[in-house]
Amino acid sequence: MREVAVVGAGMTRFGKYIDRSMKDLAREAVDHALRTAGIEPQALQAAAVGNAVAGLITGQECIRGQVVLREMGIGGIPVINTENACASSSTAFHLAWLYVASGMYDTVLALGMEKLFHAEKRRTFEAIGSAIDLEQADAFAREMSGEQSVGAGQSRSVFMDYYANLARRHMAEYGTTKEHYAGIAAKNHTNGSLNPHAQYQTPRTVEEVLAAPLIAEPLTRMMCSPIGDGAAAVIVTTAAKARQLTSTPVFVRASTLGSSQEHDPHAPGIVAKVAAKAYAMAGLGPDDLDVVEVHDATAPAELLVYEELGLCEPGRGGQLVADGVTSLGGRLPVNPSGGLLAKGHPVGATGVAQIAEIFWQLRGQADQRQVPGARVGLTENGGGVLGGENAAASIHIFSV
Repeated sequence: MREVAVVGAGMTRFGKYIDRSMKDLAREAVDHALRTAGIEPQALQAAAVGNAVAGLITGQECIRGQVVLREMGIGGIPVINTENACASSSTAFHLAWLYVASGMYDTVLALGMEKLFHAEKRRTFEAIGSAIDLEQADAFAREMSGEQSVGAGQSRSVFMDYYANLARRHMAEYGTTKEHYAGIAAKNHTNGSLNPHAQYQTPRTVEEVLAAPLIAEPLTRMMCSPIGDGAAAVIVTTAAKARQLTSTPVFVRASTLGSSQEHDPHAPGIVAKVAAKAYAMAGLGPDDLDVVEVHDATAPAELLVYEELGLCEPGRGGQLVADGVTSLGGRLPVNPSGGLLAKGHPVGATGVAQIAEIFWQLRGQADQRQVPGARVGLTENGGGVLGGENAAASIHIFSV
């Protein structure tokens, strides 16, 4: 396998863009990625395009990638559409990496895009809620603890109840507190205030997070990722080509993708298993990381991922928060972009947006949210739920 590098990245500000098309959003992200890579569209030999639910929101199905890229003058090349819930564009990146690593192509675009916001909110929540086994939907709702699931999938995403249930279990087993979760949300909202691409750019305190309206105990609104639209794009190429284009290429040390499967409840879950493969591929471990972007669809999700990635022992995620380890200025900043909580979560764009953030961090281009001296970064992106865990999970490791 050939060594692969990222040489360009671009993204829109995430937000609610009822009057902007997916073509418009994608063009902004792709144009910026091409400019930073210093290449023309004609240099692209293939493209992988991630999108999750635009078909349910806009009606555009089947050829979403071809539709948006053709109007940019990008055509005549293989365009692969990837739909993998919230991991749609990290899956697209995995394919782009594989294209280059295998030797099939030298320069490939990975694009993530989403039109999620809709004037009729129930339509959005139903689209998000399709990322479970719909034949088991009633059982899934019952597992979310009876009355607390009233309104799930209609006035809010069903996944808020899923994460609330996990949060309550962690609190009961390990003594984790609502304040720990609020600390993550306050950290990420404050980080988002430093990120011009973030949907929310207002710093928050723990007290403000706790005082926000309750969504599903123990989650307040500020502990939950928002609905939004957006796009993100990166360019990957060979290490040799990357060194010709830039003096600061970001190398892909690991690209892994997995799916849920039946396992003993006490055995490692999908994130831990995919992480182990990524660490082995990169020849690195948790102690080697300088900066991390994780899938904080809710604040408890971030805390759980700390443990699944091996950043701490099981049950110790709350202590990382309390000690400031994962804050900017801490030993291992997590979600300096603001994460999904503040940067936003247009689901099909999230995975590549995480990669773009790590690209900027490792090149020292993250401005006020820059992690000093960052040389190794990791992204973790999950999608859907099956059997009590992510249906899909993707982890990438990068270095300079």
